[in-house]
Order: sequence, then C-alpha cells, then structure tokens
Amino acid sequence: MSRSLPTEDERNAIRDGVRAVVTKFGDDYWLARDDDGAFPREFHRAMAEAGWLGMTMPEEYGGAGLGVTEAAIMMHEVASHGGAMAAASTVHINLFGPHPIVVKGTPEQKARWVPRLIAGQDQVAFGFTEPDAGLNTTRIKTFAEKVPGGYVVRGQKVWTSTAQVANKIMLLTRTTKYEDCKRPTDGITIFYADLDRAKIDVQRIPKMGRKAVDSNTIFIDGLFIPETDRIGEEGKGFSYILHSLNPERILIAAEAIGIGQDALRRATRYAKERVVFDRPIGQNQGIQHPLAEKWMYLESSWLMTMRAAELYDVGRPCGAEANSAKFLGARAGHDAAWQAVMTHGGFGYAKEYHVERLYREASLTRLAPITEQLILSFIAEKVLELPKSY
Repeated sequence: MSRSLPTEDERNAIRDGVRAVVTKFGDDYWLARDDDGAFPREFHRAMAEAGWLGMTMPEEYGGAGLGVTEAAIMMHEVASHGGAMAAASTVHINLFGPHPIVVKGTPEQKARWVPRLIAGQDQVAFGFTEPDAGLNTTRIKTFAEKVPGGYVVRGQKVWTSTAQVANKIMLLTRTTKYEDCKRPTDGITIFYADLDRAKIDVQRIPKMGRKAVDSNTIFIDGLFIPETDRIGEEGKGFSYILHSLNPERILIAAEAIGIGQDALRRATRYAKERVVFDRPIGQNQGIQHPLAEKWMYLESSWLMTMRAAELYDVGRPCGAEANSAKFLGARAGHDAAWQAVMTHGGFGYAKEYHVERLYREASLTRLAPITEQLILSFIAEKVLELPKSY
C-alpha cells in the first residue's frame, strides 16, 4: 500500500519528539544496563507512554499508522544517544516484528493484541530461528500438531530475543513436515501465543553486546496454542513473514548508522580535547582523515537507507535498496565505532568512555538479521543477473 512521504517538518518533528524521550536516559543508565543485563523497563515504559511503540500500527487500534520512513527516522534517533542496540532493540521489535498480525490477523485478533503492544502492556519474543536451520527458514523443525481446539507445539528455537521478560511469543512452526510439502515454503504456520513457561524452557545466551536485551535458546515441549491464536491460514505462514523483511533491514541500517554517528561525535570531541606533544591530536591528519572518511560513509549509507524506505512507502520494489542499506549502514556504523575506539587510544578500551560499548553494539548489525554474504549473493543474482549461488 502506497503512502505519502513525510515532509521535512514532519521528519524534524519525529526527531525532536524521540530525542526528548531518549536523552532522559544518559550514558550512565546504559552503562549500568550493559553491566547488569537488566531489561531497560524504564526506557521501554517512557517510549510507550510517549506513543512511539505504536508508530507503525493501525490508527484504528491506537497507533499512528505511519510508514517505514518515519520508523527509520525514529530508530536512527533512538540509537544515536548512547543506548545503541540496547535502546533500539527495546522498541524495534514492536515496529514490524508483529506485522503478520496487522497484515493477516482477524479484526478480533487485532483488537485483542495490537492495543496492548502499543501501550507496552505486552512484550513479545520472536521464535523464528532454529539451530539447524539458520537463515534457511524452510528447514525449521518445530512442529505444531493439530488437536481438538488448537495445536500442541514441540521444538527448539535459538536467538529468541526478550524471552526472559516477554509474556507473548510469535512462533514460526511447521504444521506439515518439509518432506511432505510440494514446495519448501508450504506447511509453515505462524502463531501469536502466551509464553507459557511451564511448557517453554528459556535459557539465556551470554553474548558480546546488547546484554540488556536478552537472547535465548528456548525448548518447547507440549505447548498448547488455541486455534484462535493462529495468524492467517494454516500452512501459509512463510509468505506472511516476507512483509516485514525489507522494513527490518531498513531499520537495522538506520540503527547502525545512528550508533556510528554517536561514536564519531565522541571521537571528534575527544580529538579536540586530548593534547599530546603540546597539540590536540585532532590537529594531526592521521586522526583527521579516518574520521572524515567515516563521516562520508555514514552519510552516504543514510541516503541509501532513506531511498529504500521511501521506495517501500510508495509501494515500489525495494529489495536491492533495503539489502544494500543494511549492508552499507552496518559496515559504516561498525567501522565508525572502531575508529572511535582507535581515536581514544588506550582510553578507547575503557568503559568510562563508552566507545568500546558502542563498538560491541554496532558489531551485531553486521551479523543480523541477515549476513553480509547472503546480501551480496542477493545483489549478484537479482541485480547483476548472475547465476544463483546457493
């Protein structure tokens, strides 16, 4: 569905509104969450109360009904003020993760679920990825067996975010085994269910960064899901998740760029203040030139991100642009964060300067939700018309 693009004044209003919330949570808050791993509930609540969790949700259920362009601007701002991926992931999951509900949910399901997501009353974990399938989603094995009144689910998921704190789970399952389907994409069904901890064992994955937003391996054994919690038709779920893939890539790009720009600001400030051999280190071209180069990469990747978002919002194909934005934005953000560490020298390794944390947070954007290698393969095949390589 085509949307009108926001004006410059509307874009600035989003930035100003989001900034007013996120700047209440300073470096000390995010450093504490990086240390203790506690979910940023105060930040999540503040974003919900300000109405930002419903930005892309339908207006009839209390959302703003806005597009990917506005969401990308919002998430860029969220990531730009010290919270990095911890802040972004706290709210990102609300924007297009639940999109199958909006696209294929019944009016009753939308009325039951969407307002609670907008208000921050429900937090949802996403059980999509599996250890033996990875990005080959058609090879998932978690199985939902049809029983009277619903389904009983058994299986395993990995990299399930926020499962430590969530009360709902969006679950991708097979209702027909892979070998019994005519096409690999057949037989996949989506549910939005209560996260019943009596039937779902949640085990946290210790990881490099984004400690405050947990990632988990989950084991599902005998979870009953009523038929009323199935989204859309049985066996048609694979096509439903495609609606959110390009928006997710665009938002990750925006977040990575925001982190990189935050790191770059910190590096340039330090370069002006740090005096060695009786001169600020920022006077040296060995410091200046890499920072200037990182600024150019960040700015150019932002243009690609906005291009992809605007194409999506006017209803035009944007697969190449969305994947390119994710690739370029993640690279630019990661490289800028690393240069910030290098600019600080030994102090870049110290937590008190925060750039080491930004570097760890930015690293995630190069890995998820799709690898650089698959993006390059996609561009090679779909844009350059080279033979399919996988």
